[in-house]
Amino acid sequence: MRPVESSELAELAERVARAAGDAVRARRPDGVPGTSTKSTVTDMVTELDRASEAIVVSSLLAARPDDAIVGEEGADLAGTSGISWLVDPIDGTTNLLYDLPGWAVSIAAADASGTVAAVVYVPTFGDLFRAVRGGGALLNGRPISCRDRGDLATALIGTGFAYRAEKRAEQGQLAARLLPLVRDLRRSGAAAVDLCSVACGRLDGYYEEGLAPWDLAAGALIAHEAGAVLTDLDGGPVRPASVLAAGPALHPPLLRLLRRLADEAIGGSAEEAAAGPPREAGDAAHPHVGAG
Repeated sequence: MRPVESSELAELAERVARAAGDAVRARRPDGVPGTSTKSTVTDMVTELDRASEAIVVSSLLAARPDDAIVGEEGADLAGTSGISWLVDPIDGTTNLLYDLPGWAVSIAAADASGTVAAVVYVPTFGDLFRAVRGGGALLNGRPISCRDRGDLATALIGTGFAYRAEKRAEQGQLAARLLPLVRDLRRSGAAAVDLCSVACGRLDGYYEEGLAPWDLAAGALIAHEAGAVLTDLDGGPVRPASVLAAGPALHPPLLRLLRRLADEAIGGSAEEAAAGPPREAGDAAHPHVGAG
C-alpha cells in the first residue's frame, strides 16, 4: 500500500468539513430539531450534530474505508490502516442552538506519532483553518502565525467552561481573578475555534480544562503549526483535560500566573495575586501534539 501523504488527508478533511458545515448552515434557518441533553442539562446535542457526523463518517469511509473513526456523537469504528480520525461534527452546539456564530466542524487525522492533519471549518464566518504536521498552518489558503508578545497586561485571553455547575463555579473564580491582570477575556463557546484564534492572532492565549480528544486534536495542531506553544496548565504535555496555548513570549508568564492563581486561596483578592512576581514554573516548549 502506498504511504498516505498528510496533504491528502488534509484535503479530504477540508472537503468533508465543508460539506458537513455547509449542510448544517443551510438547515439552521428552519430551526434545530431533536434537541436533547447528554452529561448535564447544559450539555446539548441536536439532530444537526448527528446529521453532521453522519456526513463526515460516511464521506471518510467512502474515501478511506480502512481508517478508524471516533466522533463525539457516537461514531467508534476500528481501522486497520494506522490512520485514525477524531471528529467533532459541531463544536459549539450551544452557539448553533441559539443561532450564534462561531460553531465549527473539527476533523483531525492521526497516526502512531500523533495528529498529522487537521481542519477546522467555521461556516458562519467562512473560515477554513488547515494544518499538516511540519507544514505550517493556513487560514483560507494563506499562512498564519500566532502573536509573539509577552505583556500580560495587554494580552487578550480566551477560555471556556465545563458543563458541570460545580466545575464552572471554580473556573469562574479563576477567570475573575485573572481578568484584572490581562487586557480582557473572551469565551467563544468552541474550543477548536479558540485554538485557531490563537493560531491566527485573534487571541493572544487560551486556556481550558475538561475538553474531549475531539475538541482538542485539530485545533491544537493548527495552533502548534502557527508557532504557538501548547502545554497543560502545569507545564507538561498538552492533553484534553488541561490546555494552555499562547505565543512563545506569552506562554511562560501566562503559565506562571495561572498556576499562581489556581494555587491561591479562594478568598484571596486579585490585588494579592498581582502583588509580587509569580513563582517560577518550568519554561514551556513546543509539545508533541497528539490526538488525545
